Amino acid sequence: MEVSKRVPMARKEVGSKGEPRQLLANHFGVCLVKPKDDIDGYFYHYDVAMSYEDGNPVEAKGVGRKVLNQVCETYVELRNMSFAYDGEKSLFTLGPLASQRLQYPVVLEDVSSRRVGKNGNPAESPKGGYTKRMRIRHQFRPKTINVDIKYAAKIPLQAIEDALRGRDSEKSQEAVRVLDIILRQHSANQGYLLVRQSFFHDNRRTCTDIGGGVQGCRGFHSSFRVTQGGLSLNMDVTTTMIVKPGPVVDFLLQNQSVQNPNYIDWTKAKRMLKNLRIRANGVEFKISGLSDNTCRNQKFLLRQKGTNGEVQEREITVHDYFTRQKLIGLNYSADMPCINVGKPKRPSYFPIELCEMVSLQRYTKALTNLQRAQLVEKTRQKPQVRRQALEDALRSSRYDDEPMLRSSGITIEPNFVRLVGRVLEPPKLIVGGEKSIIPRNGRWNFNNKKLYEPLMIGRWAIVNFSSRCDTRLLIELIRRCAAAKGMTMSNSLFDKVIEEDGCFIREPPNVRVERMYAKLRTTLPHEKPHFLLCILPEKKNSDIYGPWKKKSLVEEGIVTQCIAPTKINDQYITNVLLKINAKYGGMNSYLSVELCNSIPFVSAVPTLILGMDVSHGSPGRSDVPSIAAVVSSRCWPQISRYRASVRTQSSKVEMIQSLFKPVANTNKDEGIIREVLLDFEITSFKRKPQQIIIFRDGVSESQFNQVLNIELSQIIEACKHLDEKWDPKFTLIIAQKNHHTRFFQANARDQTNVPPGTVIDNTVCHPKNNDFYLCAQAGMIGTTRPTHYHVLHDEIGFSADEVQELVHSLSYTYQRSTTAVSLVAPICYAHLAAAQMAQFMKFDEHSETSSTHGGLTSASAPLVPQLPRLHKQVINSMFFC
Repeated sequence: MEVSKRVPMARKEVGSKGEPRQLLANHFGVCLVKPKDDIDGYFYHYDVAMSYEDGNPVEAKGVGRKVLNQVCETYVELRNMSFAYDGEKSLFTLGPLASQRLQYPVVLEDVSSRRVGKNGNPAESPKGGYTKRMRIRHQFRPKTINVDIKYAAKIPLQAIEDALRGRDSEKSQEAVRVLDIILRQHSANQGYLLVRQSFFHDNRRTCTDIGGGVQGCRGFHSSFRVTQGGLSLNMDVTTTMIVKPGPVVDFLLQNQSVQNPNYIDWTKAKRMLKNLRIRANGVEFKISGLSDNTCRNQKFLLRQKGTNGEVQEREITVHDYFTRQKLIGLNYSADMPCINVGKPKRPSYFPIELCEMVSLQRYTKALTNLQRAQLVEKTRQKPQVRRQALEDALRSSRYDDEPMLRSSGITIEPNFVRLVGRVLEPPKLIVGGEKSIIPRNGRWNFNNKKLYEPLMIGRWAIVNFSSRCDTRLLIELIRRCAAAKGMTMSNSLFDKVIEEDGCFIREPPNVRVERMYAKLRTTLPHEKPHFLLCILPEKKNSDIYGPWKKKSLVEEGIVTQCIAPTKINDQYITNVLLKINAKYGGMNSYLSVELCNSIPFVSAVPTLILGMDVSHGSPGRSDVPSIAAVVSSRCWPQISRYRASVRTQSSKVEMIQSLFKPVANTNKDEGIIREVLLDFEITSFKRKPQQIIIFRDGVSESQFNQVLNIELSQIIEACKHLDEKWDPKFTLIIAQKNHHTRFFQANARDQTNVPPGTVIDNTVCHPKNNDFYLCAQAGMIGTTRPTHYHVLHDEIGFSADEVQELVHSLSYTYQRSTTAVSLVAPICYAHLAAAQMAQFMKFDEHSETSSTHGGLTSASAPLVPQLPRLHKQVINSMFFC
């Protein structure tokens, strides 16, 4: 019998616990007045196809709007037509076009160049080779593009009224999508950079330098949302990274942190510059690469007409062409490669000093740790500043002047939506000596208190890769702080600091790690240490980290803690000890309700809690596998102790592929869930979980059905495979941080963030689905970003208050810190486990490796390399903590 498709569950009720609090949300109410009389009450949807004369489709990115604008300028019947175009294949109008199918040929300058020079005349560029040079006069020849506009459907404006009443239907979703496309069209007409529903303008006041030739460009997000309170416009301040405009050489100097062009690594430069856009001689081009030779030596065949009218050919260098033929002086680029803006087989070169980076060009490479820190530091805004910025953005956007919005009768309220939130009481924590702590403002400390389960570490040593760390002071502080927290760091067996020999610091990281372990064995030949404290070089993102963790956790089975101390004090060491104790098997604190077995549903019945996340490689690295991490609770009825299972999978695939993994022609299952269930049985009095609560991070609303019908189904299959008679209940909760709803205190004089524990499940939440926002953390810097939780499936039967309090409590079980965290601890641990295991492999070399275990079945796709299995002595530890 076919199993019916699961859909997100509907909301049964709203919560009532907590102190009511008047709040504002960055949503603006939408009203619908009577549309203009000449409007027939429908949005008309048309499919748009563009092709060249030879029938090949136009695929160059960003060309669609340029072509459609040309159509409207050329043909009278479209000249005064208001439309919304998504930039690709969909066009929307208010009222029908003249015919259900319209075909227009338009003449457009070569789509490879974005702008033309003075008087509309593009500049020439030198080509390599005979046939390439012949193309110079034709490169900018206008091209004919055929535009085919075909009627697809019509969407009633009545659907917007449904959205205004808080009704979410397929038609209302289509109508809201049209409204969002209208906003995009409005911003495109004003010259904004469009990034989905976020818009950025070229304005020096909105750009801030974050180093490496990269700027953070502040803009605003703007989208319509169907909520319990009706249709609203959600606006938020947002930032994207752009390439710093200016000379290409200046960008490379900053990007590679060098002072002199002679020190530029041109191999790195080639990777960095590929597909970026430059301006040369007044024309924009996309970079395809760099020349193999320097400007002084790079040659091409120049064809010119002689005095007798005959075409003459001679070889000339790019340098001589520009200095002698074009009379353009070159000051410093003669011995640098040229910028290639042509095709691989038809190169087209410019000296690098004639090239400038164009403005508003997105930077999509991964940021360094320093750049991330700079971005956070320079773009954060206090709540009151953010409120003012949003009010200014709404005012300056002038949506009331947008023709299609105005014609369809839509108006936007100028004030923030008001709502009532609730502030939940923080959970009571139990620490050493059964002492209780009640967190204040989402924080607590261990001053004059001991850890709940402090451990004695009998054999430990320090390995030191840093030449600047005073290890004597460090050892003294560790022992003193450990004693104060109830931990024992014994010095009876080992009191050793193994220093790296200075002559090896320029060796590759893996070589340095092997040498350090060889020295460790020589220094401590008879007994292996239980724990190693590793002092990394001064920089936090040290290359030593990955090889050291892999060697320790995979091959040696030793618990290890890495530090890169700049300031060593009691607070720093205490924070380090919290991580060490949790990794080594101890517990720093518990929830009081956890120890009293009084968590609704969870304490009464064996319950497994899972945190699941998928981590992807940096943008543009499709060759890097994604990493799926599943952390699972242990030792029920505890909910604060976890282990992790981490696997690689196909690049950029969001659904976890290894939850249930039957082996062909056997009765075996090598999936993550079987591993998790067997561990739960071992640590929970040989009882299977009767309830499984799943927290899933990193998925968008469009992927909810996949999580419900693919991942949850795999988990259920894994359970049935283990025991056919076993039928646990499931609750599935999605956590989202990547959204644009923010909350503010309603009192204008109160410029602080909303207090920790603030929960909202009304007004701006989904009109039908079971969702809520929670600000568990104390927002000390900038404006608090709430976590948006969606309860997609609940067989256990939590009430609204019970599920909200469970989520809130799990934000206080994170063993690494003494603050409530913004996401439930299981998801935070899944992030950490995936990030740490990612350091184990050199993914940039993986395409040359292969694996018969877990590889892709497609013959054309590369095999996905497997992560090494952790040593049996650490596999069940909180190594990721």
